[in-house]
Amino acid sequence: MSNSQATSNPTELKRSLKARHLMMISLGGTIGTGLFLASGGAIHTAGPGGALAAYAAIGFMVYYLMTSLAEMAAFMPVAGSFRVYASKFVDPSFGFAIGWNYWYNWAITIAAELAAVVLIMKFWFPDSSSIIWSAVALIIMFLFNYMSVKGFGEAEFWFALIKIVTVIIFLITGFLMIFGILGGNDPIGFSNFTMGEGPFNGGFFTILGVFMAAGFSFQGTELLGVTAGESENPEKNIPKAIKSVFWRILLFYILAIFVIGMIIPFTDARLLSEDVAVSPFTLVFERAGLAFAASVMNAVILSSVLSAGNSGMYASTRMLWDLARDGKAPKFLGKLDKRGVPVNALIATSLVGCLAFLASFFGDGVVYIWLLNASGMAGFVTWVGIAIAHYRFRKAYVAQGLDLNALPYLAKGFPTGPIFALVLCIFIIIGQGYQAFSSGGIDWNSMFVSYIGLILFFALWFGYKIKYKTKIIPLEECDFKVK
Repeated sequence: MSNSQATSNPTELKRSLKARHLMMISLGGTIGTGLFLASGGAIHTAGPGGALAAYAAIGFMVYYLMTSLAEMAAFMPVAGSFRVYASKFVDPSFGFAIGWNYWYNWAITIAAELAAVVLIMKFWFPDSSSIIWSAVALIIMFLFNYMSVKGFGEAEFWFALIKIVTVIIFLITGFLMIFGILGGNDPIGFSNFTMGEGPFNGGFFTILGVFMAAGFSFQGTELLGVTAGESENPEKNIPKAIKSVFWRILLFYILAIFVIGMIIPFTDARLLSEDVAVSPFTLVFERAGLAFAASVMNAVILSSVLSAGNSGMYASTRMLWDLARDGKAPKFLGKLDKRGVPVNALIATSLVGCLAFLASFFGDGVVYIWLLNASGMAGFVTWVGIAIAHYRFRKAYVAQGLDLNALPYLAKGFPTGPIFALVLCIFIIIGQGYQAFSSGGIDWNSMFVSYIGLILFFALWFGYKIKYKTKIIPLEECDFKVK
């Protein structure tokens, strides 16, 4: 290759994500429909105490997972992130399956976000065309990613800022209402929190169901590992962003659920609705006497959906590019344009997301539902991969006589942290299909739908393992070199 070609077609991603981008990606990563909409259903089902317990346990697990990821990402900042770590410190076949599993998860998530955009826009324009809104959303997501990694970072910065400001205003409003300062009522106290069978409602299995739903709400936090390959000074900035995970979980989820549980009786059936007009945030704002609450929350949720789609397109594109560069995907997907953007991988990912979305219009959406079910477990599988990779990373690092103090960041609580996260993730994965056994007999169709994502993962893992005869890498042979 000539020098001019090398200049116009770089082989490495550009490190253009600044500390403020990472911080806002970190802060805004878990704030979305899981908080704005699904939290109401969690409170209604398990009571405010049950919802708090489930979200706190998952938040605790995610904190350990993210510190594990930060230790590896600060030491080895690559776009392939946990796929690379799983390949280097566990087994190449395991890394192969983790990579394709993660790409597929986010590619299908793009389709889910396009469908969500349609529902949100029909709140304002009920008679408008679905295809128009989904096409506009897809173009917006594509352009943010096509411009440059800095364009993606800026978009996520402002999307996250909108969500964070909304939650802060909500918390301030909520506490003013609880103490009787706002809303024209006497102090609420704990009457709604403890009414009926509260604060815990429905027993263990009810809380178990909320426990698994809480896990879905936190998916996306691992995106910081992918951004490490394009961030400035990842050795300092990645750990700094990760450290905010614990506080954002405490502030955004725990306090928000507490406020909702205090103000809205958990027996209120409106909490079960997925309609933005009766989002628990909307209900609280309306009770405070704030006009146009539904429209404002609809706009905020729209920004959350676009943010999730934007992040999903970024993460899946980088993972596909990394797979191609490592010979695990078609070679043409591993090319970068002169700005360092993997355009071919971006186009391929966008097309898959678009086709998956279009599948929702045919055959009553059966194909689309299957695709969503297959991707639903992928996030938990990724977390399992992170926990296992970090456990073996640290063990291999020590086994090879390397100095732990030389690591840019050292995760706290090893080995308890990754083991706790691993056990909890496996518990959640197994529990996905518990409803198939809850009616006395076994609902085989429900069980298959619940575990199809796991079946696909094992097919990728063992298919690659059998073909290339890979083995678990001995700790003494793990490769710590950064390519």
